[in-house]
Amino acid sequence: MKKLNMLVGAAVLAMAGTATAAHAEGAFTGNVALTTDYKFRGISQTEGSLAIQGGFDYSEGIFYAGTWASNLDLEEASIGTAGLDASTEIDVYAGFKPVVGPVTFDLGVIGYFYPGADEESIGIGELDYIEGYVKASITVAEKLALGGSVFYSPEFTAETGNAYYLEATAAYPLTDVFTVSGGVGYQSVDDVSGVFVSSTGAAEASDEYATWNLGGSMSYQGFTLDLRYVDTDIKDSSLFLTDAYTTEGRTDESFIFTIKRAL
Repeated sequence: MKKLNMLVGAAVLAMAGTATAAHAEGAFTGNVALTTDYKFRGISQTEGSLAIQGGFDYSEGIFYAGTWASNLDLEEASIGTAGLDASTEIDVYAGFKPVVGPVTFDLGVIGYFYPGADEESIGIGELDYIEGYVKASITVAEKLALGGSVFYSPEFTAETGNAYYLEATAAYPLTDVFTVSGGVGYQSVDDVSGVFVSSTGAAEASDEYATWNLGGSMSYQGFTLDLRYVDTDIKDSSLFLTDAYTTEGRTDESFIFTIKRAL
């Protein structure tokens, strides 16, 4: 799996480099953000603490490639008493955005990498993983933007087998600078406990949960301010809590404030 992830990352970077050399008219953009909590699909990756994030993107026609990074706090997100010691996440991605009639599609692949994570000493699977995705969006009633996404991984984080994530989103601009938006997602993982030390002794047990968010954002002079409510339906008995690399507080409902600057 590690070799596969390295090959995927190298291929994505090579694609970006090739596109840069062949198409000088391509555009580079960047962003940096400060957020009160980094929640990924409803689960906090910083245990309710601040995160500094940022990335760079290259686009040429319908092709794009980029990278993004964030600090993490997974030291206490552990199996037993051994921490994962994952302090950084680096994502690398590439894809295409063809337009068919009124629908904009986004087809791509993304790799999630956790350099320095202490996986081997506590006997869990490798945290690094890749996902392929298909997204579609359409604007209806002049301003209302609707979107849908499907993410699929043949080997999810910690080698927990097949996993997919479905999401539906909506956004509506109330003014030129203020937009309300929200989304509902569904995560399913094939083998949440198979590579973890299970408290129940179960093996190859699947699990699933739903997550949702609702908030508003204001954009001005290259800055975007976003306030968002995030929650999940993960219960205390869920394998995501009893067996996986998370703790109960990471799934609590919360309001998250983010300030982002385009570069």
